[in-house]
Amino acid sequence: MHYHRRKSWAIRESLATEESLFMNRRQLMAGAGALAGAGLIGGAAQALPAEARFSPAVRRAGGFPHATTPVTPESINSTYNNFYEFGSSKSISREAQALNSDPWTLTIDGDVEQPLTLDIDALMNRMPMQERVYRHRCVEAWSMVVPWIGFPLKDLVALAAPLSKARYVRFETFFDTDTAPEQKASWYPWPYSEGITISEATNDLAMIVVGAYGKVLHKQFGAPLRLHLPWKYGFKSIKSISKITFTSRKPKGFWETLNGREYGFWANVNPEVDHPRWTQATEKPLGQDDRVPTQLYNGYGAQVAGMYAGMEGDRSTWF
Repeated sequence: MHYHRRKSWAIRESLATEESLFMNRRQLMAGAGALAGAGLIGGAAQALPAEARFSPAVRRAGGFPHATTPVTPESINSTYNNFYEFGSSKSISREAQALNSDPWTLTIDGDVEQPLTLDIDALMNRMPMQERVYRHRCVEAWSMVVPWIGFPLKDLVALAAPLSKARYVRFETFFDTDTAPEQKASWYPWPYSEGITISEATNDLAMIVVGAYGKVLHKQFGAPLRLHLPWKYGFKSIKSISKITFTSRKPKGFWETLNGREYGFWANVNPEVDHPRWTQATEKPLGQDDRVPTQLYNGYGAQVAGMYAGMEGDRSTWF
């Protein structure tokens, strides 16, 4: 007799987003856009109208994977954001509404069989959509739990058909100084970019996000496409992705370019390796009063530790 063993991080099929709800993203965007025009997104993000929701069947699936804390309230997450294109404070939710996320295209190039340029709606129609409740750990030592909606990054890698010489994946965000005035700051290496290995990109946990809390992704969250790597510090999870390049050369990301001593290529979460300027042993969950212990690989070691076998003693694996 054969048994189908569910992966340790998987949620129930009943929690998956209905495919049909993704076929009319522009209608959902119109509902969210009307609210943004009224100046309501941000401080009252939880008030998004019903037409801006993907599906009432998408519920907050606590405990996926291994989350032992409740989902962080949307009203907190939607008003406490890092998005340096729109400012260095956490209160950029209103400024981020200037981002025009529709239409949006994604370019895939580099060491691939055939370069591609895809409209986001066409891309979403080709991907297996699902909800995943993931922990998020910022390098600044705060954390949250978010019910993301999206698809496995490994499926996008398969669509891109990288050549055998491709060892890394480089992500790049938009560049538009009229939309994002902070991109005029010459001391930053715009546009924002990040990179990971092919092995990391094809890990089961790596996810491309298009929504959260059952809704179209808020602009301050990195609409319309962002990366989420739950075992790494948050700065690796690049927002508003416009280009993905497969390459044989190790990419150097935005923060690594600015300060490689503090923000390295790997950026795996490790409570025993402090940031040069603060401890990583504990973290402050948003919406909670007390700090809690940080977990190795943010609690996802069972799924990802094998990728770093033999590197445990290398401090650069963490920064």
